[in-house]
Amino acid sequence: MEAQGIRTAQLRIGDHIEAWHRGKLFHRGRVTDVVPALELFWILDARTGTRKLLDPEALEIRHVEDNATPPLATA
Repeated sequence: MEAQGIRTAQLRIGDHIEAWHRGKLFHRGRVTDVVPALELFWILDARTGTRKLLDPEALEIRHVEDNATPPLATA
């Protein structure tokens, strides 16, 4: 399955996203910075509270409502 979804040019600071890989949710959080020229962006991870640098070439990025998603399950 090829990664698809939102590109960095479609993201805005404050957007809430989920990052999926091979059908599994890897990250969820609020976008804090976007660098469209490099196709990279940072989120504030909802589970850990830390900043994460994400690559939409490797992940499927989806917009989500801030309060519409349950917390990430821990493995």
